[in-house]
This record gives sequence, structure tokens and C-alpha cells, in this order.
Amino acid sequence: MFASLFVLHYVAHLLSDYPLQTDHQAAHKAGAGVCGWRANAAHATTHLAVSTIALAVGVAVLGLDVNPVAAAAGVVWIGVTHSVIDRRWPVARWMAFARQAGFAQHGGAAHVDQTAHLTALVVAALAIAGLS
Repeated sequence: MFASLFVLHYVAHLLSDYPLQTDHQAAHKAGAGVCGWRANAAHATTHLAVSTIALAVGVAVLGLDVNPVAAAAGVVWIGVTHSVIDRRWPVARWMAFARQAGFAQHGGAAHVDQTAHLTALVVAALAIAGLS
């Protein structure tokens, strides 16, 4: 079940991060003030909604037998971690800690960002599968 959950959440992630993310959200989700927090919250809410739909598809089409509480916790985890990672400071701090200034200057932050998101998806899929 883990593999199915991960693939479903990964597809939901790709949909939410690329075709369903507005230019405004992408430009402002890490920004300070109300505008930044609203853009970030709207983008994280998209992840919550699309991840929930993906999970429902898995239950309906694949017959996944998931614990509803575990599923809800997993989806909330995805939304919250996505929101925090997209504030961009966690990625910047990690790259500074890991001494990756050169990598950061050549587009590495986007790769570290996506790796952090995928790690959160793995944790969600493991938790949902393990608790179901």
C-alpha cells in the first residue's frame, strides 16, 4: 500500500506545485506580511485538497483500505510541511548549514525544495500505510 500511496501523493504534489499553482502564489508564497501568508495558505490548501482527492481515488479505484484518522493526519502533514518548506527559509538555512552556497547560486534551491517535499510525502505515505 505504501507504494500506491506515495505515487498518488506524488502526482497530487506535481499537480499542486505546477499546473494548479498561480503565478501570484509562486511569486509571493515566501513573502512577508499578509500577502505572503495568504499566497502560502492558498497554495498549501491546494495541496490539502488535491492530496485528499488523490487519496479518495486510491480508496475508490485501487481499493486501498486506509484508516481515516491516519489519512487525515497524513494529508494535514503534507499541507503543513509544504507550507513551511515554501516559506523558503528552511531550504536556505539547510543549504547554508550544508555549505552549498555554490549549488544555491546555480539553481540548487529548487532541487533541495523538491527533495524536502518528497521526503514529507514519503513520511505521509509510510504513516498512512503503517497505521491502516
